[in-house]
Amino acid sequence: MGDDHTELPHAELTVDGPVATLTLNRPDQMNLVTHQMIDEILAAFDATDADPEIRAVIVTGAGKAFCGGADVSALARAGDRGGDAAPLRPVEMTPDGVRRDLAGVITLRIFESLKPVIAAVNGVAAGFGATMILPMDIRLASTDARFGFVFTRRGIIPDGASTWFLPRLVGPARAVDWLMSGRVFPAAEAQTAGLVRDLHDPDDLLGVARAVAEEVAAAAAPVSVTLTRRLVWSQLGTAHPMDTHRLESRILNCQRTSPDLSEGVHAFLEKRSPAFPARVPADLPDLFPWEDPRS
Repeated sequence: MGDDHTELPHAELTVDGPVATLTLNRPDQMNLVTHQMIDEILAAFDATDADPEIRAVIVTGAGKAFCGGADVSALARAGDRGGDAAPLRPVEMTPDGVRRDLAGVITLRIFESLKPVIAAVNGVAAGFGATMILPMDIRLASTDARFGFVFTRRGIIPDGASTWFLPRLVGPARAVDWLMSGRVFPAAEAQTAGLVRDLHDPDDLLGVARAVAEEVAAAAAPVSVTLTRRLVWSQLGTAHPMDTHRLESRILNCQRTSPDLSEGVHAFLEKRSPAFPARVPADLPDLFPWEDPRS
């Protein structure tokens, strides 16, 4: 997943059975984000989406940090003269001609993942590293982890669409506290607020994340998981529950003839584990995705 200018990937994807693990891989630099890392993260999610055998993705960091933020010096060098940190993909622009925030490119790509994403936050997650975990489905953290939406302390506003994601996860009052102050807070506070599901000893964190991923892979229908994760986020802004009811009805009508439904019922009645035949992305219904396309 690296390029010709570097010996090691900055974000390394490994696959073990139905579970893929994406490791941010600059441990000596607190896994600070470079253009190369951004390109490799995007490529990794393209790969996991396309592989029907992958059922879940874990994201973690190498070494003692999850991600300390953007490598400002490397990004600046790349912008000035190219080199080993230069972007491999074209610069993305909004429809009105504004250069897109790179953290937002990452968070929206994770938001659009066809496979469930589990964060295993093994250490500090600040700036880019803090916003990156927001669209992930399950967030687990080490007891050593710390979090910081430090943007105002750097003279900028929060990035990564965090002002959209974070209030939906922890409520607007807590989100404003963290985003406006820019303070770094411990894992226990993140858990209490609901940013992370639970905390684990550093040596146990990846094993727990793997167990969570394997449970989803073994027990849940892949197509149903993909549709469910998108439903939860996409329906947060609907004006009335009837809007969601109508969409769910459309999806359920599509699934009435699905082999997954037959298998799920028979497995339940026969008291055995299901073997769902439908795969992602090939067997997603034609109505997916149902949101208005955005760029």
